[in-house]
This record gives sequence, structure tokens and C-alpha cells, in this order.
Amino acid sequence: MRKKLTRRRFLEDALFAAAAAGTLGLARTTRAEDRPSGRAAGPNDVIRVACIGVHGQGMNHVKTYCDLKDAVVATICDADQAPGQQAVQWVKKATGRAPKYEQDLRRVLDDPTIDAVSIATPNHWHALAAIWAMQADKDVYVEKPVSHNVSEGRRIVQVARKRGRICQTGTQCRSSPGVRDAIQYLREGKLGDVHLARALCYKRRDSIGKADGEQPAPRTVDYNLWTGPAPLKPLHRKQFHYDWHWQWDYGNGDLGNQGIHQMDIARWGLGADSIASRVLGLGGRFGYEDDGETPNTELVLLDYGKKQLIFEVRGLKTEDLQGANVGVIFYGSDGYLVNPSYDTATAFDLDGNVVKQFSGSDTFRKHFRNFLDAVRSRKHQDLHADIAEGHLSSALCHLGNISYRLGTPQPFDAKTRAFGDDKEAYETFGRFEKHLAANGIPMETSQYLLGRQLVVDTKREMFTNDDDANALLTRAYRAPFVVPAEA
Repeated sequence: MRKKLTRRRFLEDALFAAAAAGTLGLARTTRAEDRPSGRAAGPNDVIRVACIGVHGQGMNHVKTYCDLKDAVVATICDADQAPGQQAVQWVKKATGRAPKYEQDLRRVLDDPTIDAVSIATPNHWHALAAIWAMQADKDVYVEKPVSHNVSEGRRIVQVARKRGRICQTGTQCRSSPGVRDAIQYLREGKLGDVHLARALCYKRRDSIGKADGEQPAPRTVDYNLWTGPAPLKPLHRKQFHYDWHWQWDYGNGDLGNQGIHQMDIARWGLGADSIASRVLGLGGRFGYEDDGETPNTELVLLDYGKKQLIFEVRGLKTEDLQGANVGVIFYGSDGYLVNPSYDTATAFDLDGNVVKQFSGSDTFRKHFRNFLDAVRSRKHQDLHADIAEGHLSSALCHLGNISYRLGTPQPFDAKTRAFGDDKEAYETFGRFEKHLAANGIPMETSQYLLGRQLVVDTKREMFTNDDDANALLTRAYRAPFVVPAEA
């Protein structure tokens, strides 16, 4: 009896001493306000996060950080007070502690107690918010696409490296065990030489309507702050939130909205570590007339020499392709692989027999977990979706849109040789036409925009001898919301 009591007391004393010394990991944490300004979070520190932009996807950020025990949502920031205050109340109810609310993200970046920011603003704010945050010594999780144009993406990468910051891209499929295993399977040559990736965004999008003149911004919105780097123009869309995706000043169409996930997986699977050397985009906005400017039906042909990436956007009703509607199909010399979701994939032989299946779960949470782990390790190589990867995949979307926007109207009955001897392009365009006809589009009187064939200097990330295209690699910024030309 005496021996058991002594042992128990020994363990109790040891546990007490360990807790006092802070050797039980998170049993003792250092608050950000107790750390020197700019000093990165250490292994035993709770990471204080500011969530910037909390309408829609941003609330998923908030909820995920609240579920991760070594992070705390310290600040909510949104140019619209309504979703901002709703997020504050949600965090208070979930955690028992109300975060601070700021309407202007610059006030957030002035706060030395914030370790990291998580950005889910509209696309036109992604790059500037990320750059300003890293210049203020914050680590960054930035939603996809990481940029509104090609030049912005490269600036984010440069600032991240120069400042030694951790910057994760919101392409969470990079953290999916199923997708990671499937890509590794391709990389190991299990399907032979993979020469083509076909990325699909077959996602129904209805009309956003036609506004009758200028529309008022919601009273809870600071429209100047919301507009930020974009031109300060009268509002011309009925629904203030989300429908900005379909206007060029703020969004990038479905190619840069949903499609960036599939573009990223396609480039990843092909092993392409640069932007493409040639690009052609074509399409149009079919089936309705509204305030949307971006195409709801689009094809992008990206040339990597011996490998090719074809992207298809369909916003009207459509059937899937080989079991995928929002996904990627890889074609190899010994078989093909279909990735129809964020978590699953199936490999087939050339006769269509299932060879191997891949699956995973809890991908979103794993992606944020990976970000926080890299914030602690201070190694950007630990990130599943480092900003350099996010930039390249986002840039491919921008290249396709640039070609499309420089296009000229063409009738569907034109005998064009725009695709040269590219058989895959002709086959894809044929299905493109059948899809539109099946949706009641009068093909004999309709036109599509046939984009310019653009050649890319992949090292400089510029077009060769096309001033019009190069002008669209960046934008005119509205002071003081200016993305720097150089890091």
C-alpha cells in the first residue's frame, strides 16, 4: 500500500512540474500579445487568426479554425458589417469568446497580436490583402484563385519568399488523401505516359438578371473598401454578393471560380511546373442576356509541348463525361484516371476496367491543419498548396480568359482551321456545339468568341509580341489600393 501511494505521489509531482515548466505542449501556451512584435508563433503558441471576408466560403474558414484547438479566431473583418457581425456572434456562441470586428482590413494588419490572416474576399482583393498581410509579418491562407491577374500572383510569391512568410493557397484538394494518392499513382507511371488532362467545370449557372440602371450597395457595406483595387464604378447587378464572379472587374468567371480547383489538379497530375507555352480560349455567354460579362460556356487549350491541358466550362444543363462533371480526366498510354470529386478517383485500363480506386475524407479541415503546421515549422516546403503552386494554376485560368477576351465573333458554320492538326481540340469543339444545340441555342444564327492564339514566354510569364495581351496581365490600380509592380 505504501509503495502504491509513493508511486502515485511521484507521478502527481512529475505532472505538476511538467505543467509548470510548459513541457506538456499546449498545456502552457504563449499568447500573441505576450510575444515580441513580428515573432512567429512557436510550437507551444496558440495561433491567433484574423478571418478577412466572411460571406460564403469565409464562414467555412471561421468554423474550421474554431474546430482546431491550437488556433483562435481573434478578429473578424468584412467590408460588409452584416456578415461580419453575424460571424462575430457565431464565434462567441461556439467558443464563449467574441472576436474583435474590423471593417477595414488595414486595421487588422496594424494589430501586432495577429499571427495569420485567412482571406476569403472577392477575387480582386486576394493578392493585395495577402501582400499587405505578409508585409505586416503575418502568415497567410488565401482563397483561390490567389490573384485577379497573372502579375499579381507572381508578386505574392516574391513577397512570401522575401519576407519568409508562410502562404497557403485555398486549393484544398491538394490535402485530400484520395487525390494525393491518385496523383502519386500517375507520377509513378502506373498508367504509362500521361499526355492529356481534360479538366471539367460542368456546373449549372442561371442568369443573374438584368439590373434596371444603377443599383444601391447594401447599407451595411463600405463600397469604397469593398471595391478596393478595382475601379470605383456604379453598381450594375441585382445581387451584390457572389454575382461579382461574373463581372471582369472583380471575378474571373467559372474558370477562376470553381474551375481553378480542376485546373490545379490537372496541372499537378501532368507534372507541369510552369505556365503553358501556348494558349487559346473561346466561348460565349449563351442562353440568356444579363449583367454577367464572363463566358458561361468556354474552352481553353493549353499547350505544354508533349502534354496538353484542355479545360471545358459549361454553365448550361449538361450530362457528365466519363463519370465526371466537376473533375479531371487524365489519359495515359496504358489507361486513364477519372477524378470526379474533391476526394475520390478511379483508374481504368484501356478497356475501361477498374484498376484502382482512391478515396479520402475531411479534406477541408486537413488543408487548414497543414497550414497551421507549416506556420509552426516555418517551412513553406511543408505546405500542400504553397503560393507558388497557387500562382501557376491561377495564371493558367487568367491566360485562357485573356485569349478569350481578345477574341473575334465567329459563326458556328465557319470553316475555320483555328485548331490546326489538333484532333483533341476538334473533338472537344464538336461536343461544345452539340451541348449548346441541346440547350436550344440557335446555332445557325449564333456566334462565339474565338480567342487569339497566344505564345507565352514561360520564364518571364509574358506573351510574345502581343501588346494587347500583355496589357491584360495586370490592371490599373486605384490608389491607395495598389499591388506593387515588384516585391
